[in-house]
Amino acid sequence: MRHLTLTALPLLLIACAGDGANSQAAISADKPFKTSVIADFESPWAMTFLPDGRALVTEKAGEMILFDPKNGTKIPVAGIPRVDSAGQGALMDVVLSPAFAKDQAVYFSFSEARDGVKGVALARGQFAQASDGTTALKDVQVIFRASPYVEGNGHYSGRIAFSPDGQYLFFTNGERQAFDPAQDPKATLGKLLRLNLDGTPAAGNPLAAQGFHPAVWSYGHRNLLGIAFDADGRLWEQEMGPKGGDEVNLIKPGLNYGWPKASNGSHYDGRDIPDHKAGDGYEAPKVWWNPVISPGGLIHYAGDLFPAWKGSLFIGGLSSQSLVRVKLDGERAEKADQWDMGARIREVEQGPDGALWLLEDGGDGSQGRLLKLTPTL
Repeated sequence: MRHLTLTALPLLLIACAGDGANSQAAISADKPFKTSVIADFESPWAMTFLPDGRALVTEKAGEMILFDPKNGTKIPVAGIPRVDSAGQGALMDVVLSPAFAKDQAVYFSFSEARDGVKGVALARGQFAQASDGTTALKDVQVIFRASPYVEGNGHYSGRIAFSPDGQYLFFTNGERQAFDPAQDPKATLGKLLRLNLDGTPAAGNPLAAQGFHPAVWSYGHRNLLGIAFDADGRLWEQEMGPKGGDEVNLIKPGLNYGWPKASNGSHYDGRDIPDHKAGDGYEAPKVWWNPVISPGGLIHYAGDLFPAWKGSLFIGGLSSQSLVRVKLDGERAEKADQWDMGARIREVEQGPDGALWLLEDGGDGSQGRLLKLTPTL
């Protein structure tokens, strides 16, 4: 297959006041890829591919589906705990164990209600399919719960990523629209966590000796809806800001990313939040957006189907109804492309052949379709 050379595509940057990281990539309706509609789901949230090319897809209301892109077959996956899907609640991320070929383990996150309060939980089960095709996660166990559980239906986060060596699990806990927990050392809310594969806090986490919850890796986050490792082992994270100030961060152990003390956005009621600035004690984002993109899923692209984009980050845009590309150069990041997709994009995933797969959110005019992007011939 002849690959389209994309490096020659013009990038129109609109100069904006303030940090150059906020220079806006032009929103383009002309797409250097072909979009194929593969399937339709009910408010899907995340997906992951199995080694055989099939995929597990989660839906907001609490369904997990085994989907075969070759023939469109959808099989419900039994064994999922009860999900509280009010507001931003959902059956959220789904990721295969680093040793899936041996242990058949699937990790997933979901929001739940317990004793009148709510939170995000991390669970693990064993993938099993019977000879009649029925599918389940067996021996499902909740291996970690955010703390504390609180009232409300927002900012659960719940994204999962494994370290490149397969030894650790990183898990995001949003600050549940409560602001202050992001700076509270005892809470896991507003934090990025490093866990062992059994859900226990990993030894050597950088803030435990300072009295933080032993699972905390970084803190001062708002609503962390994407994490991904690049080819050199750097951990990148994106999160929704308030009114303005969506962020891409390079995560380093023990650092404070500022929320709610510093943000390049403002409160929804118009109150100012101090912008990130040198010497304020908070780690500033590598890239930020104002106006916002409302970032959904995040991947680091490592495929060969789009060679000019290898090493880029891809982000789904919810309110912006877009697919966003961020170019990386070591620890530097800059906005590259933003394509109008005409629907809220909740998830971005890389397929086995290097194609980009997108899940529409299924709300506010989106159908919840699964889209496959391949190069234009």
